[in-house]
Amino acid sequence: MPRLALGLQYDGAAFCGWQTQPNGGSVQDALERALREFAGVSLATTCAGRTDAGVHATYQVVHVDAPVERPQQAWIRGVNCYLPDSVAVRWAREVPDDFHARYSALERHYDYWIINEPVRSPLAANRAGWVFRPLDVPAMQSAAALLTGTHDFSSFRSAECQAKSPVRELRQFSVERRGACIRVSAVANAFLHHMVRNLVGSLVYVGLGRRDAGWVADVLAARDRARAAPTFPAAGLYLTRVEYDPSLDLPRPDETPPFFA
Repeated sequence: MPRLALGLQYDGAAFCGWQTQPNGGSVQDALERALREFAGVSLATTCAGRTDAGVHATYQVVHVDAPVERPQQAWIRGVNCYLPDSVAVRWAREVPDDFHARYSALERHYDYWIINEPVRSPLAANRAGWVFRPLDVPAMQSAAALLTGTHDFSSFRSAECQAKSPVRELRQFSVERRGACIRVSAVANAFLHHMVRNLVGSLVYVGLGRRDAGWVADVLAARDRARAAPTFPAAGLYLTRVEYDPSLDLPRPDETPPFFA
């Protein structure tokens, strides 16, 4: 059976996360139902990153072992016929048998979008975080620079995190303002459970002036989740890219920002 990589986009507000649930309300459940309808048999799927409830994806990668030979375009259009409007297969590629959506990934990219203006925007509801007080972006940038690198991120992992090690390489961590929006971008070899949202929560504390930039280094060194800021809401988090060996020649992600940015 050929192995296929599928590129997905989804609005996480419509789902209880990626991973299959007894109530059938996850992205994985919706995708596997659609694959079963299209292929006529049940197919197991494996994703690059198990996003939480409310988290979105513009570039999620999934692999599946196809029971039938069909054109790649047929997998896109056929499966999409059975998917809800909140999720879509954007591309399909045949990949080597040893390709693994999760373990073959070299790094993952996430963006967190914050609306930073006095009045909330209903158009960005469930699609961005919101902070009504002005945020000091240069201070947030200084704090982000202190967190970049290979560290024990125990202070920024959830109590439910099942990772064997809290050590991760945060290769890029940046903050930029785009008008009323602020984008926090994070790139790492892998992330801990709630890691990005916990990092963003602490950057917001710095941006609000509750703590100075150097505070995040003390939090990092403490290796104690209780020392960091609360977890920021899921609404503004997007999985935007998963990097693989270039020889696979998988499609590049669409760099278009969300409609509200």
